[in-house]
Amino acid sequence: MIMSGKKPKKPKTIISCPVEYAVSLLSGKYKLRILHALTSGEPKRFKVLERAITGISPTMLTTQLRELEADGLVSRTVFATVPPTVEYKLTEFGLTTLPMMNEIKNWGLAHRNRG
Repeated sequence: MIMSGKKPKKPKTIISCPVEYAVSLLSGKYKLRILHALTSGEPKRFKVLERAITGISPTMLTTQLRELEADGLVSRTVFATVPPTVEYKLTEFGLTTLPMMNEIKNWGLAHRNRG
């Protein structure tokens, strides 16, 4: 098993606004959906994530996962099998998004039938 030892990337400039900082890490059409798919705590393989996130292409999933990994929210583990097996899970930093994800879920449940 090979674990990715990447540290979270640091922004090139200091972002003083906390909302802007959060948006810089979480913006992207699928990032919140990827984080939500990983909230069970169990590592998930690429294909499982691809099936769980409706409408995402493999290329987009790869791009978004790489960005989440570079920002330290998701870890990637590669197993030396043929073909290689790759699993993704939330890092300790990524787990700090769980309260926010629960609030977003509750807000969505309360307002999705609006209008």
